Amino acid sequence: MENEAVSKNFIEQIIDQDIKEGHCKKVVTRFPPEPNGYLHIGHAKSILLNYGLAKEYNGQFNMRFDDTNPTKEKEEFVDSIKRDVEWLGAKWHGDVLFASGYFDQMYEAAVRLIKKGKAYVCDLTPEQIREYRGTLTEPGKESPYRNRSVEENLELFENMKNGVYKDGEKVLRAKIDMASPNINMRDPIIYRVAHISHHRTGDKWCIYPMYDFAHPIEDAIEGVSHSICTLEFEDHRPLYDWVVRELEYENPPRQIEFAKLYLNNVVTGKRYIKKLVEDKIVDGWDDPRLVSIAALRRRGFTPEAIKMFVDLVGVTKSQGAVEYPMLEYCIREDLKLKAKRMMAVLNPVKLVIDNYPEGQVEYMEVPNNQENPELGTRKVPFTKELYIEREDFMEEPPKKYFRMFPGNEVRLMNAYFVTCTGCEKDENGNVTVIHATYDEETRGGNFTGRKVKGTIHWVSATEGSPVEVRLYENIVDEEKGVYNEEDGSINVNPHSLTVLKNCYVEPELLKAQPEDKFQFVRNGYFTADSKDSEAGKPVFNRIVSLKSSFKMPAK
Repeated sequence: MENEAVSKNFIEQIIDQDIKEGHCKKVVTRFPPEPNGYLHIGHAKSILLNYGLAKEYNGQFNMRFDDTNPTKEKEEFVDSIKRDVEWLGAKWHGDVLFASGYFDQMYEAAVRLIKKGKAYVCDLTPEQIREYRGTLTEPGKESPYRNRSVEENLELFENMKNGVYKDGEKVLRAKIDMASPNINMRDPIIYRVAHISHHRTGDKWCIYPMYDFAHPIEDAIEGVSHSICTLEFEDHRPLYDWVVRELEYENPPRQIEFAKLYLNNVVTGKRYIKKLVEDKIVDGWDDPRLVSIAALRRRGFTPEAIKMFVDLVGVTKSQGAVEYPMLEYCIREDLKLKAKRMMAVLNPVKLVIDNYPEGQVEYMEVPNNQENPELGTRKVPFTKELYIEREDFMEEPPKKYFRMFPGNEVRLMNAYFVTCTGCEKDENGNVTVIHATYDEETRGGNFTGRKVKGTIHWVSATEGSPVEVRLYENIVDEEKGVYNEEDGSINVNPHSLTVLKNCYVEPELLKAQPEDKFQFVRNGYFTADSKDSEAGKPVFNRIVSLKSSFKMPAK
């Protein structure tokens, strides 16, 4: 049992203690996104952590939108977030919940605080409130409106609700301690006037609760036992505890903070992604160069790979950043036994086998994945004219070049041994056609009578088909860093997207459905793009190359 306790992360240890001491009868967690943008890889850690804890303790996982700020919220984001959470495999309990569903109870809670003398209506402007708040080294100054009577505050707050005042004219503040060393406790604003239509409640409300007031109330109403959030909320925890304590909730939730998941050299800020979209540098929030969950899905990452990545990163209190190659390692590990290994030529040059019968089509039996026989085999057409990768031929090769050059014999994967006899060139000296002869006795490409050092893949020029393939690099120019120091813009890598229009693939790949994944032999892992692929005309995105710069740390 001791080893089991040591292997648990610090949040699990806290929950175990709470259960042991009788503070928690049922573990209830939640994922509470604000619907003002698309989720990114960092959110995946929070989703999987909260869902995983509820599952581990046979508890309950709630999906709740914190829609308390209607200025930035859209139904589009609600829909995208639900899709992402479902795709990651996190199954929430019952219906999707919304903070706006509790607006009546939040208003009543604010009234209770006023009646207890714990909240007051303040007329200071936003600038004055900031000025009165003080600094990290100096205490704040009390508002001149702090000691209004309960009756006056109740009347003013009701007038706020009834639309008597303009935006920013009055706010409701908690009455706590203007001298607190924690600035969040210096009479924070808990309600503001905002004459804005809400995406769910319409024009019913013209006052909206602040997140720090709304969030603990939502958790308490839902019976959340452990409010798991990221480290930036650590300084807000005293206010969270103050709200649930002053409102006298039974079995109040407990807030626990953990370190965010940061990836180096990626763009996650909503403002920056919005600008990339508006400037048409990317084709939307799901552009495969981004690390939104929608973008990672379109790029070809799997829920299993993201979960493996989150597990590798772990749950700690210490903040740090992770390199992108770790995420790439996880998708390679996930796909290496799942994905069929197909032949696709990305930079084609024609190979003509001069002694092969004209017009003959021969079907080669090819294993779909040599490491996983359960994936079976397929038939691949072989013909006189083929395409091979341009880099697989050199007229004057350097030493240790074992692929195709005049006089050299190579293996055409799963087909025949062929010997290069020469090439044709255009007026600029570019190779246009390579010529070779084949040895009929070496069918299947596994002939043991003699050894060849080079093996290359191929696609039939007459039976194969051209497709579009997209190769991705980081959207960020890694040498310059993410942000331009002068104007704060993104340092965009001009080579982040390469579109190849005339790649040749074997016929089987034309049947690919959106999000189907394959290994293109020697070229990496690819997926059929979910947005631009059409029936019989897939567009392929490269998920990741075959080589990794990431090394798993020794255990």
